[in-house]
Amino acid sequence: MRKFNIRKVLDGLTAGSSSASQQQQQQQHPAGNREPEIQETLQSEHFQLCKTVRHGFPYQPSALAFDPVQKILAVGTQTGALRLFGRPGVECYCQHDSGAAVIQLQFLINEGALVSALADDTLHLWNLRQKRPAILHSLKFCRERVTFCHLPFQSKWLYVGTERGNIHIVNVESFTLSGYVIMWNKAIELSSKSHPGPVVHISDNPMDEGKLLIGFESGTVVLWDLKSKKADYRYTYDEAIHSVAWHHEGKQFICSHSDGTLTIWNVRSPAKPIQTITPHGKQLKDGKKPEPCKPILKVEFKTTRSGEPFIILSGGLSYDTVGRRPCLTVMHGKSTAVLEMDYSIVDFLTLCETPYPNDFQEPYAVVVLLEKDLVLIDLAQNGYPIFENPYPLTIHESPVTCCEYFADCPVDLIPALYSVGARQKRQGYSKKEWPINGGNWGLGVQSYPEIIITGHADGSVKFWDASAITLQVLYKLKTSKVFEKSRNKDERPNTDIVDEDPYAIQIISWCPESRMLCIAGVSAHVIIYRFSKQEVITEVIPMLEVRLLYEINDVESPEGEQAPPLPTPVGGSTPQPIPPQSHPSTSSSSSDGLRDNVPCLKVKSSPLKQSPGYQTELVIQLVWVGGEPPQQITSLAVNSSYGLVVFGNCNGIAMVDYLQKAVLLNLGTIELYGSNDPYRREPRSPRKSRQPSGGLCDISEGTVVPEDRCKSPTSGSSSPHNSDDEQKMNNFIEKAKMSRKLSLPTDLKPDLDIKDNSFSRSRSSSVTSIDKESREAISALHFCETFTRKADSSPSPCLWVGTTLGTVLVIALNLPPGGEQRLLQPVIVSPSGTILRLKGAILRMAFLDTTGCLVPPAYESWREHNVPEEKDEKEKLKKRRPVSVSPSSSQEISENQYAVICSEKQAKVISLPTQNCAYKQNITETSFVLRGDIVALSNSICLACFCANGHIMTFSLPSLRPLLDVYYLPLTNMRIARTFCFANNGQALYLVSPTEIQRLTYSQETCENLQEMLGELFTPLETPEAPNRGFFKGLFGGGAQSLDREELFGESSSGKASRSLAQHIPGPGGIEGVKGAASGVVGELARARLALDERGQKLGDLEERTAAMLSSADSFSKHAHEMMLKYKDKKWYQF
Repeated sequence: MRKFNIRKVLDGLTAGSSSASQQQQQQQHPAGNREPEIQETLQSEHFQLCKTVRHGFPYQPSALAFDPVQKILAVGTQTGALRLFGRPGVECYCQHDSGAAVIQLQFLINEGALVSALADDTLHLWNLRQKRPAILHSLKFCRERVTFCHLPFQSKWLYVGTERGNIHIVNVESFTLSGYVIMWNKAIELSSKSHPGPVVHISDNPMDEGKLLIGFESGTVVLWDLKSKKADYRYTYDEAIHSVAWHHEGKQFICSHSDGTLTIWNVRSPAKPIQTITPHGKQLKDGKKPEPCKPILKVEFKTTRSGEPFIILSGGLSYDTVGRRPCLTVMHGKSTAVLEMDYSIVDFLTLCETPYPNDFQEPYAVVVLLEKDLVLIDLAQNGYPIFENPYPLTIHESPVTCCEYFADCPVDLIPALYSVGARQKRQGYSKKEWPINGGNWGLGVQSYPEIIITGHADGSVKFWDASAITLQVLYKLKTSKVFEKSRNKDERPNTDIVDEDPYAIQIISWCPESRMLCIAGVSAHVIIYRFSKQEVITEVIPMLEVRLLYEINDVESPEGEQAPPLPTPVGGSTPQPIPPQSHPSTSSSSSDGLRDNVPCLKVKSSPLKQSPGYQTELVIQLVWVGGEPPQQITSLAVNSSYGLVVFGNCNGIAMVDYLQKAVLLNLGTIELYGSNDPYRREPRSPRKSRQPSGGLCDISEGTVVPEDRCKSPTSGSSSPHNSDDEQKMNNFIEKAKMSRKLSLPTDLKPDLDIKDNSFSRSRSSSVTSIDKESREAISALHFCETFTRKADSSPSPCLWVGTTLGTVLVIALNLPPGGEQRLLQPVIVSPSGTILRLKGAILRMAFLDTTGCLVPPAYESWREHNVPEEKDEKEKLKKRRPVSVSPSSSQEISENQYAVICSEKQAKVISLPTQNCAYKQNITETSFVLRGDIVALSNSICLACFCANGHIMTFSLPSLRPLLDVYYLPLTNMRIARTFCFANNGQALYLVSPTEIQRLTYSQETCENLQEMLGELFTPLETPEAPNRGFFKGLFGGGAQSLDREELFGESSSGKASRSLAQHIPGPGGIEGVKGAASGVVGELARARLALDERGQKLGDLEERTAAMLSSADSFSKHAHEMMLKYKDKKWYQF
């Protein structure tokens, strides 16, 4: 558990800092109307930062292990991470500090411990008997490279094979080396002239612990007698070995080879294998050897009491099966099943009923670790069906492009989403329960519902239940269903602005109360969804096309159809439910024959069946204008109470009435200012004929590795619209800034690298030389009911717009009465003239009432739209005005509000209606804020910010006092910048890898309760009884031979190992979790009690055994005495 150095900021001691002194200067009170003092309850003691849980598939997995008694699965990764899985809901993440790849994992079965071997030649012993596992010991090999480890069941001596071909033995209790070493030159034939290669396998004979089977890469296998310290048998084969497995009786073993063959050997016949099988080789008629196949990377040999043994292998396909997917082959008797996998196989394990290697194994399942998935196959059912995976491992099914986090949602949401999602379940799974079911759940201390929404590159949106530090998928929405899909590349319309993933989600705007969902996609499209529990068939998908292009040009204005920015409805009285070519094209574009007035995607013209769940209400698409592709959407907001959706990009802003299906506003950013524009904008030179764009987005980030396609569907090279120094655009931090700058709308995330590609592709010199101010993008949008102008006496519905140049503009909304009138009368939209300024792009806006409580945007509660209402309901609806939950709407006229505005550099609290700056805080001078959210915590609210320099900060509201400032993690990756988000109750998350979500908390209370909330991995269980040897085996020998390893490997007989060979490093071991000290004492007591119980139990068992031995000895002596008396006086011939 990483400790954070928390710099708490004391309330009374901030006067020394420059930001605090500025803050005090800025606390201006308007004359004659003093600001009421608001009592703030949040103090720095309420904040503490710590990681909570990590969800998702382990990124780049490399090793697998299973404890058959505890029923716990462990997965190691190439980045040194360790993920442990028990029953659904019991998961744990640990990290090796070195970050070296995990090459092998070995459980100490039923001991609550695990050994990990890393690529940097270190071995680590993990204690799993605590909620946050920790390393007890480490051993670093200095002179040799570790290649393979083997720990026999119920043994404390770990065999470690090396690249040089030697085997060292480690005592796992003390983590020290034994002096006993098996040297490669002693193991192989003396006559052999070559080195046998690294050790690739070690195992002891299931029936004789004194015999060790050693596999060398070159193809040599040696059966080593540990007592006599010499090789009993040597088996040679001319193909390299990948793995070896024993038959449980210890008389045969099987090897897998690099030419796709399996060889089965009798232990006592080293001359040649008794059988050679090529599972996937074509058998040739002349009795010749089959053609060689790909290597068989692993084989397992498992026996059953009632039938034939199972031989399970990965790899070994013939070379002519080009394009065939990776396979797992299950050979059982005469049947061979080839199970195709979606990704390449990293490792697999057969789950068996017994942990004892010398008993019938009775395999019941195979767990297959793939590159990007975990599959469990049921061996007991015909056709080998897979188990339904209960872990949340499908986050990356399609690369994540954005995510949102909602804590403390309405309680009916999760059941509603679950009920529609349950119908999407696949069929054909195994009927059995998931067999990995170890551990115990933690206590659910947090009781509020939490939902995570992820947007993906294929246009899908997933809803996850994230309550009480677990994660479970609820529902999946495919947004691409409304579009026509081209069958092949030739049929593709040349209006595509993205070569790959044209449906990728960029921004998600969701209203949990009304369940309205709005998404913006990479092809400059917006889709509005309504939630319904009824299935409907939509005959014609409602669609609008918006021509949003803004440019200053002396010669012509391509915005010919645009209405002036006056308080008149724009298209309000002409709803456009069908996609008409309603916007006339400009003369220049039509005469040049350039692409014009066409959207990037084609909406389906056939009827669309919409299942229960989210159903399309309206599709809005931006169109090409005179050969220029539409610019990507940078901000988005939806309001269910007003029936409006608004979105903006670097050209301007558009507002749509989704109830009347009409465009209300379509303005260039500059026209929002009217005559108040503070910038001198350069006119844009007349457009020359130019080549259309190759694409508006790249999925990867320039130098990104291919597997990191999760990066962004919209990152490009550089974006001049907001850069002061074009040469520095390749600089990583600048790039991060760009990635976020155009994508921080209200209620949305710094999700995507929005690039103004019509510019950044440098299509003409006139474009690249444009003054940056001429491309001011809309970066934040917020619907609210507040004071629009200084002179207002009461709040009214309005939209606050933030731009990348730090300007906040207010647009007044005049809504018709509710009910039928709302559908007949136009909504009137007009810029109000109110302008506020901050440093840096605007990220987030929110409103507080006069008591300092958050004023949420107005919303309409969810109701089922697809059911005809009764007459009374209709009457109610007629009278109904849009519901506002704003407390201020009922307040007296004299009471005021506060606007909280956060930009990438500073935060301001502005008193309304006076528009005076009440408080100001410069958040960062040298860096910039990536994400800012106004969140609820401990019955109060605060502003939470994540900076590009890795700091997480919180500020009180409204006074903006610093409460927390912690260095958490540097911005090493664009993915973090795009996906970081804060939620209520001190929750936050980000995508830590392309497949995993990391959750953290900044709440002191959650940190304290975390220990109780985490699940237990280890549960004290009885080890199953050893297999019965049977009467004859006991009489004549032949059962399992035990070995006193202590006598062989202990210091007394084998001496000490060379000190320079390996270095012992004690681990932090017992330090547990976040609140180690406080809850640790209780834990220690509990563990001590448990240990005492276990010890008492063992002592009790020992006592019973001793008593049994005494009584049997007593009866034996009685019998012996009786026999002696009986035969005492008899002569030898009388017997």
